[in-house]
Amino acid sequence: MVSLTSARTVRAAAPSRPPLKTGRPGAGWAIPGLVFFGVFALLPMAGVVYLSLTSWDGITAPQFIGWHNWSRFLGDHQIVQSTIVTAILLLGNIAVQAPISILLGVWAAGKQRNRAVLTAIFFLPLLLSTAATSVMWRQLLDPNFGLPSKMSWLFFGDQNMLGTQAGSIVCLIAVTSWQFVPFHSLLYQGAARNVPETLYQAAALDGAGRARQFFSITLPLLRNTIVTSTTFMVVGGLTAFDVVLLLTNGGPGTDTSTLPFTMYQTAFVTYDYGYAAAVATFLLLLATGASLLLVRLTGYTKMTSTQEGL
Repeated sequence: MVSLTSARTVRAAAPSRPPLKTGRPGAGWAIPGLVFFGVFALLPMAGVVYLSLTSWDGITAPQFIGWHNWSRFLGDHQIVQSTIVTAILLLGNIAVQAPISILLGVWAAGKQRNRAVLTAIFFLPLLLSTAATSVMWRQLLDPNFGLPSKMSWLFFGDQNMLGTQAGSIVCLIAVTSWQFVPFHSLLYQGAARNVPETLYQAAALDGAGRARQFFSITLPLLRNTIVTSTTFMVVGGLTAFDVVLLLTNGGPGTDTSTLPFTMYQTAFVTYDYGYAAAVATFLLLLATGASLLLVRLTGYTKMTSTQEGL
């Protein structure tokens, strides 16, 4: 039997292990992502900025014209209207999608009966492409053969919802929300499952009901996900194009022409790629500024904890 003194001697002679390093990976792990971002994002952005200073029809060589496109841009009434329509659609989508996504995501994180089956059915719109969704709803909203002709009461007696600016905007918000609410609900579902169950148990012991638990525990601890989801909505709302093209085609007239749709019309209808590049540059600056402002106002950069909401 080894004596106590011998055991102590052996432990003292054994080399001490270095402490395990914890925390985030080193900067080297970001190199592949930075290279990919530089090649497929920064370089094309720089090319668009350069094209905004040129006159180009897409065939001949671009001709440098300086700030002419930007001078025209600042005095373009269509750009002002497109910016307003884009902002209305953006705010409308956030106002509709955010509360519905939070409620559905929190509900889907529970243990209700048939929850998995109902959640899978609800997520079906997310599997469809935006083009297929837009074409389908275009047919469903047809004033002659679609739902408005059969159930006019559901549309407040307006059989041609796509024939007015207000109706078209409502339809765009409804169709976009129908497709992308499942995506944001999925984000909230994963986040809600990370909220410690002990918090709800302690709140229940204190007499807090479901509503009080939701507003006092769940919602505050979803802060990180709310910021992330809203950022996706902002960027997606500012760059949405296909749903406008296929559902309203910018109409009636130009009443639902968003900035991306105006950029498309300028580039591929009038073949004025230089001016379209100026619109794209403005859209890029607008989306980047809105995202940075959102992150700044919400204090997202100050969140250092790896736990949801802390």
